Amino acid sequence: MPQSDWYVDTDPRALEVFLECQRRMTASEKVQGMLSLTRMVFETAQAEVCRQHPGISEREAFLRTAARHLDRETMIRVYGWDPCGADLQVCAGPPGPALP
Repeated sequence: MPQSDWYVDTDPRALEVFLECQRRMTASEKVQGMLSLTRMVFETAQAEVCRQHPGISEREAFLRTAARHLDRETMIRVYGWDPCGADLQVCAGPPGPALP
């Protein structure tokens, strides 16, 4: 088995069981697992946003979380929301004009 740092602390027998499970998964199951992990990461980040900003709406919590992962121009174009106007740390300077 090739060496890699990501499993150096894993018992070789446990690793073999894990790899066998991965081999048996269909492509659809692998994609579903990836989407579930992605959702979990977003929800964890959103919970942190809510902790830092108690009392914000669900929509603002979503937007603030999305702004951690998307650039300002995308936030404005897709959501019509300027993260610089929300006093976020993602902005280096004063809010700029909204994009068309």
